[in-house]
Amino acid sequence: MRRLVGPRLIVATHNAGKLDEFRALLAAWPGELVGAGTLGLAEPAETEETFVGNARIKAHAAARASGLPALADDSGIEIDALGGEPGVHTADWAERPDGGRDFVQAMTRARDALVASGAAEPWTARFRCTLVIAWPDGHDEVFEGAVEGACVWPMRGAQGHGYDPMFQPAGASVTLGEMSATEKNRLSHRAAAAAKLAAACLG
Repeated sequence: MRRLVGPRLIVATHNAGKLDEFRALLAAWPGELVGAGTLGLAEPAETEETFVGNARIKAHAAARASGLPALADDSGIEIDALGGEPGVHTADWAERPDGGRDFVQAMTRARDALVASGAAEPWTARFRCTLVIAWPDGHDEVFEGAVEGACVWPMRGAQGHGYDPMFQPAGASVTLGEMSATEKNRLSHRAAAAAKLAAACLG
């Protein structure tokens, strides 16, 4: 397992909310986390059909472009009654014609598909996260995390991002969208993967 040596780690995202989440999750690391968007790095096409495949594309592209180690994640929600969809296409369901993303649209699509399926509640689901940290020489390390739960409707909460307002973790009485960042970071799929990464590469 390769350790991270150096003062900076590129986070291969243009999403400010996700960058903030990683800064909180990896707060114990003394180095600086810098978003790919801040450096003006291009967003590569995510052409793989797996979380690890797409995370590798993003991490290696950022590492090559910056000459620094880079961290990328690919994550999504798998809904059992929809055969695991949207899965790796989670963000695609939010795409608007103008190129932006609308996650209310995405959550509504998921709910409509669940109703059309005739599946009875609870609509069991899980969030999955795969993290890849890549170095400019082509080496990488992979870490995975997941959180089980169920989709709920109507949406609840304005915290977090993505599908958080319609996902209630197992054993919780509120959705991820109703949790503070601190509460979410105790149990989220990204938190689980980040804890493994920190123990292996940053400790």
